Amino acid sequence: MATIEPLRALHYDLGRVGRLQDVVAPPYDVIDAEERAALERRSPFNVVRLDLPAGPDPYASAAAQLADWRRTGAVVEDEEPAVWVLSQDYRGPDGRARSRHGFLARARVEDYGPGRIRPHERTHPGPKEDRLKLTRATRANLSPIFALYSDRDGSSREVLAAASDGEPWASTRDDDGTVNRIWRLADPVAIERLKDTLGSAELLIADGHHRYETARAYAAEVGGEGDHRYVLMCLVALEDPGLTIFPTHRLLRGLSPEQQEALATAIRRDFEIEALGTTAELAPAYGEEVTLGYIDSHFRRPFRLRLKDRAIADAALPDHAEAYRRLDTAVLEALILKAALGMTDEDIDHLCGLGYARSSEEALRLVQDGEFDAAFFMAPTPVERVQAVAAAGESMPPKSTYFFPKVPTGLVFNPLAEDDSTRR
Repeated sequence: MATIEPLRALHYDLGRVGRLQDVVAPPYDVIDAEERAALERRSPFNVVRLDLPAGPDPYASAAAQLADWRRTGAVVEDEEPAVWVLSQDYRGPDGRARSRHGFLARARVEDYGPGRIRPHERTHPGPKEDRLKLTRATRANLSPIFALYSDRDGSSREVLAAASDGEPWASTRDDDGTVNRIWRLADPVAIERLKDTLGSAELLIADGHHRYETARAYAAEVGGEGDHRYVLMCLVALEDPGLTIFPTHRLLRGLSPEQQEALATAIRRDFEIEALGTTAELAPAYGEEVTLGYIDSHFRRPFRLRLKDRAIADAALPDHAEAYRRLDTAVLEALILKAALGMTDEDIDHLCGLGYARSSEEALRLVQDGEFDAAFFMAPTPVERVQAVAAAGESMPPKSTYFFPKVPTGLVFNPLAEDDSTRR
């Protein structure tokens, strides 16, 4: 069973640093150099200085910066434990307006396994090493992991609704228009209700696999019991009406004439091909059969590809569970990326000849502008399919899901070690 606890959070003193709006940032792995510089200019206290540090020794710089902010009172530590309720009003890539609700707490770090915590995507080692060095230096979780749990009877939803009835502690607006509101909940009775709901729940990591595996490595490295055995999470119920998953489309570049011929042969052999009237039809809806959209920079004609027979996927993925063999991302990886184009897991992990786009408009533009040779348009994977794959002990290919919106970094931090000299 998952173990969830309130945390004595580190958080900004808004009377000292100004608006929370100016000090939060997107997760580190979606920030480029230009955006990082803009965030630094926004405030001398922006969290990007901690979570994506710069300089000759960036990790030492992050540690020194956090220590200075604590010493001067820009960042303070709560006297009593609490959870932090978060609502996010957003408009997704599909244009629909929604609201998602969850809460920030700390979760005990466990090995992956049934009834506890499960991953849903593969990861590679580079980011984990970077995050581990940052955790060692700062001795804090700076950015929350996004995880899902089941709340079939609505118990947690009632608690979150009551806690978010009044004025929030603070609010922010992301560059994509998402409005984040956060409330501090310290009521022991309400917290116990949340813990009871989560006590029998299995957690599914939606976003932040590298950070979770970093937390496991750090806990094992320190050893023994203590705050380092917990990690900061944003927890959202699977039943929350604002929870949606969007697709991430696949892009190919640098195809040799031989690869182009192999690609065409594989498509003709394994898929039924249907010409589409417009590019607006490229993004497929989810269905029981594997269906893809396709366009290339040479012919620029949109097509719908439908796998001819499930037996083709079964033969290509014989060592995987049925739920995995029905994933469009897994079928594309096996039949096209690996079998036809000869890509390895390392090529896929390091984007050698491969790219991703979060919207069909972006994918189409990149092909039409000639930056990529071809694009495959994926369907959104339902939450139930993600659960089924995880329950089978499988991890989906990278970028199989796009959980939107992201949870900002800087709302609260989770300290992993005592620091009596700075506690207020």
